[in-house]
Amino acid sequence: MRDIDQPSQVGCSIDLSADGKQHGHMMVPHSRNESAWGTLMVPIASVKNGDGPVMLVTAGNHGDEYEGQLAVLKLLNRLSADGFKGQLIAVPALNLLAQRADARVSPQDQGNMNRAFPGHPRGTVTQRVAHFVWQQLMPRSDIVVDLHSGGHSLNFVPSAVMHELPDKDLQAKTEAALKAFGAPIALQLVELDAVGMLDTAAEEMGKLFISTELGGAAMVTPETVGVADRGLDNLLKHFGMIDGKPSGHQSRMMTTPDGAYTMAKHAGLYEPLAELGEQVEAGQEIARVHFLEEVGREPVTYTAPIAGVLYCRRVQGWCGRGDTLALVAQDL
Repeated sequence: MRDIDQPSQVGCSIDLSADGKQHGHMMVPHSRNESAWGTLMVPIASVKNGDGPVMLVTAGNHGDEYEGQLAVLKLLNRLSADGFKGQLIAVPALNLLAQRADARVSPQDQGNMNRAFPGHPRGTVTQRVAHFVWQQLMPRSDIVVDLHSGGHSLNFVPSAVMHELPDKDLQAKTEAALKAFGAPIALQLVELDAVGMLDTAAEEMGKLFISTELGGAAMVTPETVGVADRGLDNLLKHFGMIDGKPSGHQSRMMTTPDGAYTMAKHAGLYEPLAELGEQVEAGQEIARVHFLEEVGREPVTYTAPIAGVLYCRRVQGWCGRGDTLALVAQDL
């Protein structure tokens, strides 16, 4: 037996097979100086009524991404099991320790939840949570939705996100769900690094998977939260889990082709030269890096590698070598 096939050490205080609306916790063993027999109680909820699709929705995979966390909490407050069809399993703060710290990764084990899958049943807290999701939640789900945004370092045009899939039937069904979400942009994203992601784990199981980039800058706006609220409702309607038809934006289908990323080759003060969502041309100046400790040195200018929409931009006024400064998307 592989290590990852061993039983999860995480308990669950709700019965995921029972009808009704339940709120509880994933009980993660968390022995530490302050609590020798401690447990980390990660919130989980279920809304179930009979047979039908099972949708797993997670947020707070990175702790400083708040739009999805708000949207899941609001969705659970307004949903009732009466008239619901199927099951919603919701985890609003997947990386709870990172969420408490207003950080991307867990301060306890430096665990990046979205690089930890399939996890390990006897690993760190981050690995144990990932393993429980991979072993206990994802196999019972038909649809997996993982809500992201840019956190402290990036800001995005609000979007729903998918990947190109080898299974073209699943690709078509995912694209239909992506459009139903109703974000301004429906993006087919090429990841810089897909190893260990919840996305990859779900797709390898053959699940219909959708992610988002709902904004960022470790803050929320009425627009970005509204996109998340409407998008979750639209997905439930699209799959027939609640009554009604999807509404909102007709999404602009886009992709990130080769050369879409602009990475900093210098450390210094970052100056953006184009607005988020702006149409840019190949070769257009989009950023500068200035050298505060080398007064008189000319700044380095970065240009758009391709023409398209400035889909993502760095937030902080400083950057290190290798940091993403911008990402340009093109119509698909």
